[in-house]
Amino acid sequence: MTQQSTEPQTVAEDAGEGSRQPAGRSWLDRYFHISARGSSIARELRGGITTFMAMCYILLLNPVILGSVGDVKHHTLAQPALVTATAFAAAISTLLMGFIGKVPLALAAGLNVSAALTTQVVPNMTWPQAMGMCVMYGVVICLLVVTGLREMVMNAIPLPLKHAITMGIGMFVALIGLVKAGFVGPGKGTPVTLGLTGELSGWPVLFFCFTLLLIFVLQARKVPGAILIGIVAGSVVSIAATKFGGLTDKDWGGAPPALHGSAVSMPDFGLFGHVQFGGWDKIGALSVGMIVFTLVLAGFFDAMATIIGVGTEAKLADDKGRMPGLSKALFVDGAGGAIGGLTGSSGQTVFIESASGVGEGARTGLSSVVTGLFFAACLFFTPLTQLVPAQVAAAALVVIGSMMMSAAAHVDWSDRSVSIPVFLTVGLMPFTYQITTGVGAGVIAYTAIKAAQGKWREIGPFMWVLTGIFLVYFSLHPIEQWLGVK
Repeated sequence: MTQQSTEPQTVAEDAGEGSRQPAGRSWLDRYFHISARGSSIARELRGGITTFMAMCYILLLNPVILGSVGDVKHHTLAQPALVTATAFAAAISTLLMGFIGKVPLALAAGLNVSAALTTQVVPNMTWPQAMGMCVMYGVVICLLVVTGLREMVMNAIPLPLKHAITMGIGMFVALIGLVKAGFVGPGKGTPVTLGLTGELSGWPVLFFCFTLLLIFVLQARKVPGAILIGIVAGSVVSIAATKFGGLTDKDWGGAPPALHGSAVSMPDFGLFGHVQFGGWDKIGALSVGMIVFTLVLAGFFDAMATIIGVGTEAKLADDKGRMPGLSKALFVDGAGGAIGGLTGSSGQTVFIESASGVGEGARTGLSSVVTGLFFAACLFFTPLTQLVPAQVAAAALVVIGSMMMSAAAHVDWSDRSVSIPVFLTVGLMPFTYQITTGVGAGVIAYTAIKAAQGKWREIGPFMWVLTGIFLVYFSLHPIEQWLGVK
């Protein structure tokens, strides 16, 4: 009863209509509206710690994705610098969400954005140029928020395609995890094979399978922090097997997991500010535009749904989905793209794991501040990530992919005008190793099928424009050949 009677008051406060909170509250309570939202400082602290524990696996996974790919100059990013950049960007973005958005949402490097960077962006340019793309996409999203176009675009793209994009990126991320673990790779006489010989070949692949199965079991039993527990357990088993089982560099295909020196070190800010704008003339303006569009798509759709979903779970949203500080939260989420580019860690986005903190009682931005401070503390414990094998961390990528596939429940598979575009979107992303290809195929198929059915009004002007852009994109190479450009 107390929360229901005070929540409209909270909305008014965030709308700038003045504070009505009882006198005598601490400045912390007044600033974050802790009492007004039916929470307490203890709950916010507990919620912030829980959220951090649920999502700190990103400190391991993001460096695995970004650190294994070289740019056009064959330059790869150093692992210690990547861990620092990931922690630093997460800390800044989450602290901004806490102090400005004042909602219990935490941000970190989006694995979908990182996947798009490594597979579609970096092969065509240098890492500083790729991070420049991140800054650009973050600015674009901020402009969409300020102008109100973000919600308009969300409404223009059909809901089934939104679910398809989420599922496709999930499959893509899962495939990256399988490849990183060595579970899937080039085969002899077949496109892919299991392990190296059709069987589970090598100890690292076995550690991957152990970690993956353990996380799935823990999730099925609804154990909080299942991903983190699984990664820690997999790392312990890997280290124990290496030490007592006599595993060598040859068994690991490289250096085995071990702590070299102290567990504490100064952060490596070597990637900070390495951003370059321009120099994209070799790939063309259209390709640059499509890359930015791909990054916007990768970081765009889940964020709004996550913000509203977690806000509703925290009982901050009304019956129309409105919640205090929504526009500010969306802006901070967009700014996360630019922050990720400037720090060298990939675009930042809101994490659904924020719901775990809400489940522990978090209702305000104070919990986000706590989560951000924990990420900041991780800047000084970078060497600990050396204890986690890449194969163990890769298991979490597969788990994340499986979680994103839950959107399939919202698709009407009996309607062919829906199921065909969804199938093309989901299937082509991992099979072609390109997010843009899947999105483009889904958009074109949706427009073509709806038009063939005579349902012109269901398509909408924006979808027609998007279809035209993708048609040009897919036809660019033959058009250039025809015109003699290449």
